[in-house]
Amino acid sequence: MNKYYLLFMVCAVISLCSCTSKNHLNNSPEEVWMTYNVGTVKFEDKALDSNGSNIYHQIIKDPQSYIKEQARTVLATLYDSPKDSIPPVYTIHYTLEDIDGISAKGGDHGDITIFYSTRHIEKSFAQNDTAKVLFETRGVLLHELTHAYQLEPQGIGSYGTNRVFWAFIEGMADAVRVANNGFKAGDRPKGGNYMDGYRTAGYFFVWLRDHKDPDFLKKFNRSALEVIPWSFDGAIKNVLGKQYSIDELWHEYQVAIGDIQS
Repeated sequence: MNKYYLLFMVCAVISLCSCTSKNHLNNSPEEVWMTYNVGTVKFEDKALDSNGSNIYHQIIKDPQSYIKEQARTVLATLYDSPKDSIPPVYTIHYTLEDIDGISAKGGDHGDITIFYSTRHIEKSFAQNDTAKVLFETRGVLLHELTHAYQLEPQGIGSYGTNRVFWAFIEGMADAVRVANNGFKAGDRPKGGNYMDGYRTAGYFFVWLRDHKDPDFLKKFNRSALEVIPWSFDGAIKNVLGKQYSIDELWHEYQVAIGDIQS
């Protein structure tokens, strides 16, 4: 074989590998998850005669695709790659219902149910602002889908029997929402404690991501597999190091955001 031809082929292979590597690195987190099976989405509108249903269909033209898109955002926030230990989700039965409340996730063992209240949609549309409704709808969906894919603490009871378990679950769901711009300015509660779950814990967890470890949310989620029995302080030490404690970090956070004096 001609040595110049051989040299050309080697350079071509190197160039191809380099381009492939760069393209892989340039993929957005959601693109990494495009081939992951997020589950079959079954959309059902049980409130066709409601005004909220009409509003929903104005802003969401393809509910199945929209729900899958947000599911991939959740997965990209909680996990490094599809090779991680992820609870399998086989079906997501998503319903619009003319009932009080906002939204809730139910089901188990990979068969998930989520309802979204058309009455809440109507309240969100009080100022005839479709952008506001879409923003709220996405934020609520991110929270509920997190419940479908997140890991759960082990060795400390259950969601309904242990407040630590509950605070972790609800705090992480709102953390995913915070991390993906799912709340508007001013939605962060002042004071409280990480044991309050929801936004109070969620904003705290995202602050830890921004100031202590850029992979904090993923590692904190994974701590449910690594810290048994699970505890907030044990998980913090597992993720950030034994020199940290949850209560000291909470105090540091409260001072940093100006809710208390040092």
